[in-house]
Amino acid sequence: MRTELRITAEAGRLPRIEASGGLSARRTGPHTVHLIGTAATPLGGDVLDIAITVGPGARLVVRSVAATIALPSARTPWSSGHWRFEVGAGGELDFDPEPTIVAGGARHHTVTTVRLAPDAVLRLRERVQIGRVDEDGGSWQGELIADLGETPLLRHRLELGADGPTDDALTAPRALVSELVYPDDGPAVTEGLAAARLPLAAGGVLFTRTSGLLAG
Repeated sequence: MRTELRITAEAGRLPRIEASGGLSARRTGPHTVHLIGTAATPLGGDVLDIAITVGPGARLVVRSVAATIALPSARTPWSSGHWRFEVGAGGELDFDPEPTIVAGGARHHTVTTVRLAPDAVLRLRERVQIGRVDEDGGSWQGELIADLGETPLLRHRLELGADGPTDDALTAPRALVSELVYPDDGPAVTEGLAAARLPLAAGGVLFTRTSGLLAG
């Protein structure tokens, strides 16, 4: 199944939503939208194509009502998600959905592209957990590509789970919290050796933390 979702925020107007497939959204406030699953997705072979645009001077908060669960299908374990974010001059986007859970046997690949105006404000948070209860065999690949106008801001890639380059039956991480913030709004607490705060040359910061299990 192919899922397409478009969310557009413009100053002085309610967010506009266009959706087809297994994911939709609902306006839950003047500047807030919640993502809502309308069918089981992503299954193996499914493609998610999501674009979120915040126009000049507009503000948008995006949340979700439940976690996303990636499942294998009889045909293939692979599913993919393509997320595109654009924030115009003076616009603000706060994106923090519930985690993506990659079930045993599933393989999920996410590509996220971000384009920001120099005076935009962004908080983009992603959480991933490999496996449900007593599952350990799924895997996730994530690519994050961000530009500030025509200037490259970030190129980042991570892999978690089975058959990854850091996979280890004893100590390999199975959970990730990743947060891209622009502009850099000061120090954040990073706990443990598997947490990092990476200031970006063009402005902003990337926080990452890996562990065996997502907290809370």
